[in-house]
Amino acid sequence: MFSSSRLRGGLTRRRFVTGMGAGGLMAALPHPARSASAVLPAGLIPAEPSATWDLRVGRTHIEIDHKALNAPCIGGTVPGPVLRWRQGDTVAVNVTNTLRHEDTSIHWHGIRLPSDMDGVPGLSFTGIKPGETFTYRFRLHQSGTYWYHSHSGMQEAQGLYGAVVIDPIHPAPNACDRDYVILLSEWTDVSPMDMINNLKMQDDYYVFRQRTVASFPKEAREAGSAAAALKDRLAWSRMRMAATDISDVTGIIYTYLLNGYAPDMNWNGLFRPGEKVRLRFINGSSMTFFDIRIPGLEMLVVQADGNDVEPVPVDEFRIGVAETYDVIVQPKEDRAYTVFAQSEDRTGFARGTLAPRAGMAGPVPPMDPRPVRTMIDMGMGDMKPGDSMQDMEMPGGSMAGPDKGSMDMSGGSMAGMDMHGMDMSHMHHTMPPIEVDDPGPPPINVENQNVAMMPVDRLGSPGDGLEHNGRRVLNYKQLRATRPGADPRPPSREIILHLTGNMERYIWGFNGRKFSESGPIHLKKGERVRFTLINDTMMEHPIHLHGLWSELENGQGDFRPYKHTLISQPGSRMSYLVTADVPGMWAYHCHLMLHMDLGMFRTVIVE
Repeated sequence: MFSSSRLRGGLTRRRFVTGMGAGGLMAALPHPARSASAVLPAGLIPAEPSATWDLRVGRTHIEIDHKALNAPCIGGTVPGPVLRWRQGDTVAVNVTNTLRHEDTSIHWHGIRLPSDMDGVPGLSFTGIKPGETFTYRFRLHQSGTYWYHSHSGMQEAQGLYGAVVIDPIHPAPNACDRDYVILLSEWTDVSPMDMINNLKMQDDYYVFRQRTVASFPKEAREAGSAAAALKDRLAWSRMRMAATDISDVTGIIYTYLLNGYAPDMNWNGLFRPGEKVRLRFINGSSMTFFDIRIPGLEMLVVQADGNDVEPVPVDEFRIGVAETYDVIVQPKEDRAYTVFAQSEDRTGFARGTLAPRAGMAGPVPPMDPRPVRTMIDMGMGDMKPGDSMQDMEMPGGSMAGPDKGSMDMSGGSMAGMDMHGMDMSHMHHTMPPIEVDDPGPPPINVENQNVAMMPVDRLGSPGDGLEHNGRRVLNYKQLRATRPGADPRPPSREIILHLTGNMERYIWGFNGRKFSESGPIHLKKGERVRFTLINDTMMEHPIHLHGLWSELENGQGDFRPYKHTLISQPGSRMSYLVTADVPGMWAYHCHLMLHMDLGMFRTVIVE
């Protein structure tokens, strides 16, 4: 619960959220004065902004779930205020830094704007110095659910984030009676730098549920024999990674929050039976994927990363760090429903309640069994636990792991692999050849501990731990835009990037190199490019390209979904198209904060 020193800020936030529950999302939000400006063509900015906001960044003592922190935040609250804007308007946001000894910044995640307004110190501007005010000013070309967060000093991980809702010019196709933001995040009194130090000392420092002797009989049954289960354990041992190492940082130190509320605080959103309720889910966490369901209610997914999609009825969906999903529910009974968001590693959960009356609490379901990584996550395709990995030879030696010697992949040749019995039909392309920028498989070295030998398309999978759980779970192949993309051109070239890392040393990067060892990716203005990601690691990575849309190639043809953040599953290969339509220097990185900070970051320059 909140400490007495949090009283003023806590009451402000509590009144704010209570107002959301009592009368809809905007009941307690101030509306800035608007000027009667006409909607102008894309790229033109009126002389005066039509909405002005003043935000002050400072530190406030906050205690949640007995974890106290002098948190960097906006207006003394975590999360910060919801900013609600209107498509076509030009907004001016004055951000004042009241921190004593540190710079700050605000990045407008997923919002299309000029590069000098993007808010990444060192790329788009110099940052906001203590005592200074910086004015962000940009026109809103889009509508939908987005969010904002600091891009300075890992302040985002400690509380400097909030939601953005942009209402469309024309009425939304899925009008609802109620409208709530559901912002998921983490809370801890452990600093991000302490986390890094602990993980570099011991890669599974926060993983306290390992496979044991007691779990071996169950594994043997699932694998078909004890010998097969033992081979699987030995394979993971050679990779120097545990099959239960799902999340780097877990519920052992995190309290998972929903709109700033710990699970025992029970956030409430009100409804009248029969009403349609729009829930705008935002994953504002720094290191946690959440699996979301509302027992007893079907969710209709209508928007992904701010863009409308053809409605998909589901019982559950996974939301990666920095993603947003809008869903519509229609509770018909006069009872409470639990909004349940369990962490992917099943070490904790966030929860709230949709209810017809304030103060009600829905039942909290038990968490699902923890996921266990498989050969697919290793990049071994659909190999089963009993299959022999020693038979998978590359020129120069075995692929089993760094302790087996280096892999000689001269020229990226796959000639040493036995392709007999493998289905290669998916490799036949009818598209004309394009220029391919392919560095080849990265070397096994101190910065990279694995190469995915058979990366597969996992877009049809909801993710580890969600397969065959008896519920309808969303997957990327189901996302279909409501209208064709704006750029029908095929790509002129393909850029292939390997997601790499060494969990034991806790180093992350692209193509086996940290950011400090990598140059920028150059695009020409107006160029149409395909990015292909091969995930050589055994973890999910939410990849975010600032400033430009990523059009996921998921089999929907011209109705590819537009996203700003894409989950790359372990051992997978996926592609998306990018039109370089806004010049400038843009950040491109994994949105797991510790991965980004330790090297999984590149610069994209649109020239």
